Amino acid sequence: MNIDCIGDVHGCYEELVLLLKKLGYQKSNTSFAHPHGRKLAFVGDLTDRGPHSLKVIKLVYSLVKDDQAYYVPGNHCDKLYRFFLGRNVQQKHGLETTVAELNNVSKEEYSQIRKMFLFLVEKSPLYHVLDSGNLVIAHAGIQAKDIGQTNKRVKTFVLYGDITGETNPDGTPVRRDWSKSYNGRAVVVYGHTPVKEPRFLNHTVNIDTGCVFGGKLTALRYPEMTTVQVPSSMPYVEEKFRSFT
Repeated sequence: MNIDCIGDVHGCYEELVLLLKKLGYQKSNTSFAHPHGRKLAFVGDLTDRGPHSLKVIKLVYSLVKDDQAYYVPGNHCDKLYRFFLGRNVQQKHGLETTVAELNNVSKEEYSQIRKMFLFLVEKSPLYHVLDSGNLVIAHAGIQAKDIGQTNKRVKTFVLYGDITGETNPDGTPVRRDWSKSYNGRAVVVYGHTPVKEPRFLNHTVNIDTGCVFGGKLTALRYPEMTTVQVPSSMPYVEEKFRSFT
C-alpha cells in the first residue's frame, strides 16, 4: 500500500496543488490521480485561516469521491461541520475566514459546498487504520490502546490531542506531548500542532509544518517514510510553531 499523507492544508489551495504535482499526481478532470496508483491521505483541517478553503473542500471532495484519497476530520473540520448543521459555533480561530468565503458565493454554490463537506465528514471515520493495521491516520494523534475504539473520549483526543483542560494565553488548549509515550507498532501520522519540520518519534510523525503560518506544506510518503514539501506563500508567524524539548 503506497500512500502520500498530506498535513494540515488550512485553505492553502495553491500550495496543495503544487505539492500534488511535486508528488507526481496528474490532473484528471476536477481531481488528481497518480500514474503508479498511489493514494492520498489527508490528516484533517482542510479549511480556515487560509485564503481558499472552498477550493480545498471541492478538490478533496473530488479526490475522496474518485477513490483517490482518504480523509479524516480535524477539529476545524468538526467546527465547520457543526456550523453547516446550524449549531451555535463561535466564528473565530479561523472559522471566520471560511464563513467570509461562504458569504461571497451564490446560494446554489453554498448548498453544493455544504453537501460536499457533509459528505466528507459523514462518510469518513474518526481515524483511518490502513495497511493491515500498520498505518493510522489521525488528526491530532491517538494512543496505542485506543486504536480500534471510537468513543467520546477517543474522539476528543483524535480531534484536539491530549488536552489538559487548561488554556494557553492565546486561548488555545494546553496539550501534553502524547507521542513521547506512544508504544504502538502502527505508524501514526498526524498534524494539528504546527512544527517547523516533520517530527518523527516512537512510530509517530507530525506532518503539520504550518503552511498557513508561513511554514511549508508537507507530505509523508508511506511506506518509504520520506517527506516532500513545498514552501508557503503566507506570512511567517513564528509564535504559532511549537518546539519540543
